Amino acid sequence: MNGWIILDKPVGLGSTQAVGAVKRVCREAGLGKVKVGHGGTLDPLASGVLPIALGEATKLCGRMLDASKIYDFTIAFGTQTEGLDAEGEVVATSDVRPALAEVEAVLPSFTGPIEQVPPAFSAIKIDGQRAYDLARKGEAVEMKARAVTIHSLRHAGLDPASIPVGEKWAPDQVRGDESGGGRLDSITLSAHVSKGTYIRSLARDIAHAVGTVGHVTMLRRTKAGPFALEQAISLDKLNAFGQGAAQSEIFLPLEAGLVDIPALNLSPEAAGAIRQGRVWTGGSTDDGLYWGRDSDMRPVALIEALAGTLKVVRGFNL
Repeated sequence: MNGWIILDKPVGLGSTQAVGAVKRVCREAGLGKVKVGHGGTLDPLASGVLPIALGEATKLCGRMLDASKIYDFTIAFGTQTEGLDAEGEVVATSDVRPALAEVEAVLPSFTGPIEQVPPAFSAIKIDGQRAYDLARKGEAVEMKARAVTIHSLRHAGLDPASIPVGEKWAPDQVRGDESGGGRLDSITLSAHVSKGTYIRSLARDIAHAVGTVGHVTMLRRTKAGPFALEQAISLDKLNAFGQGAAQSEIFLPLEAGLVDIPALNLSPEAAGAIRQGRVWTGGSTDDGLYWGRDSDMRPVALIEALAGTLKVVRGFNL
């Protein structure tokens, strides 16, 4: 088992629990002990794409953590919670509700490279301790701003049918005002973001920019690196694999996590050298990162090409 299971993680399940579920299902399917890891934490209150690597694919987990991701999320205006999500105590309220045009007008200021202050309830370490542990103890937590990139940010206009049953989601909630205009109680946006971006912080800051407060009531990851919802399977389908369902129905090959890197066909001699971790010289490949494959189309290694040489970045024992 060297490849990927892309789970459509349900709300209420943690990433570590999801990894445990995959390990259990692999045992039930008679595969024995399989090395398993995930490609990007997804909070229990969030749902969506969670890439889970098996076997040699776990060597790509670090690369997956660095990949950009796409989220749909709903901001409820008027209340801000301590965790900036649907759990936790309310710490601020406002009677102000923005119009759609006001929200859309501020979105460009949150697009591109920005500085963002992470939530106090986050896994970031402060003096060796997780920020959320300090926050839960009632200690004052000073979070430093960090640079992130918002590649795109737009009004989502989601179809309710695209959200799993049971999740807290509704179309934009609009109320009228005295002038006859519409004011938003909530809005759903879609953001394509770099690693390290906190959607809860983005929601907080958008609410502040339109003169109110807010928190996230729905968060759904629709893409992580090269993996999208179309490739994701439900927890029920995962469990069916443990009861005898075909492996092909849930499993993607290792190279599915490399589709954004060009492939490089290796000669038998070059493949043999690369498998031994040796530098191969004499090539005419353009400089850059590649994944090398042998004559049987099996992945051999992530390879860096530089000045006519090929050097192993990460080898695969396949």
